[in-house]
Amino acid sequence: MPRAFLIVIDSVGIGGAPDAQMFFNGDVPDTGANTVGHIAQTAGLNVPVLDALGLGAAVQLASGLDAPGLGGTPTGAWGAATEISPGKDTPSGHWELAGVPVPWEWQVFPDTDPAFPPDLTAEICAKAGIDGILGNRHASGTKVIEDEGEAHLKTGWPICYTSADSVLQIAAHEEAFGLDRLLQLCKDLAPTLHAMKVGRVIARPFVGDVGSFSRTGNRKDFAIAPPSPTICDYVHDAGCKVYAVGKIGDIFSMRGIDDLRKGRDAVLMDHVNDLVDTAADRALVFANLVEFDSEYGHRRDPKGYADHLQWFDGALGKLLPKLRADDLLIVTADHGNDPTWIGTDHTRERVPVLVYGIGARTLGQVAFTDVAASIADHLDVPYNGEGTSFL
Repeated sequence: MPRAFLIVIDSVGIGGAPDAQMFFNGDVPDTGANTVGHIAQTAGLNVPVLDALGLGAAVQLASGLDAPGLGGTPTGAWGAATEISPGKDTPSGHWELAGVPVPWEWQVFPDTDPAFPPDLTAEICAKAGIDGILGNRHASGTKVIEDEGEAHLKTGWPICYTSADSVLQIAAHEEAFGLDRLLQLCKDLAPTLHAMKVGRVIARPFVGDVGSFSRTGNRKDFAIAPPSPTICDYVHDAGCKVYAVGKIGDIFSMRGIDDLRKGRDAVLMDHVNDLVDTAADRALVFANLVEFDSEYGHRRDPKGYADHLQWFDGALGKLLPKLRADDLLIVTADHGNDPTWIGTDHTRERVPVLVYGIGARTLGQVAFTDVAASIADHLDVPYNGEGTSFL
């Protein structure tokens, strides 16, 4: 019986978005951003497994760039997907891959100091039982903890920040502030933010002392629920198992999810390997590997990003031979985050769609929603979402 494995390598864009000029990092439009292409040009890439699936060909199709080191002849099925949702963020990309384009404009906070309206700041203080907040601006998560961590330990005030995404992030020390207290604060604030059409409230716990703070793996996203059924719902409602690996449970508010596994990317790939061996027939394994984005894209680290892509390539090479003959595996992304680009935010790009299990062929230009339609087709489950199967 068939199974489907969908791996989202977070932010691994391939350039060429037709509306990139409408999206910005600061005052600079995303026109010309190309995550994979520019990494290949500046840091070099050796990813033979991904290239054999069609990564280089997908970059060329999406953006016209012949990326150095990615000139292999594809032995998988490959294409380039274009997003229509009015955002370049995690929920928009994942929902659309799951068959639901975002039907509204996300609320984003202005790049001012302070960034949050007084009534929201007052609600944070009231719910946390404190007199003020730190941050209150657009910021890099690691940098804002470095800048505000000492004051956080002295005052007990949480560090609240945002970005060009539709998000409120709250960082706090797991021991001094309390992990459970942080998670409860974010959970309590989420309904207010969701009513504002802010996509996520994210708890960002950290540990350590001044000069050596580090974020932990206990991050939790409280995301607004999708407005209509996703591929997770359709598979689940058909009586089939849906396994969420990484942030997927948070992104979809656990709707349609039967099993959740979390951890850092290396641990998540171990989970995917385990599920190749153990997942039920007609199951969907839906994984997100976030460190491409969080550790290297936002930090504008092309070399680190290249190394992580090469790590994933090796891990994927070990996984593919374990798949069953009737398994379908799709590797794709949710947006771009070009580490050579100005600023620190995501970049509007097309994404690769690399498919193992249907032979070698060109899929051409596809829609994000075609991924969901194809999974439903492969698993033979009823599907009323958007998209057209490319199987």
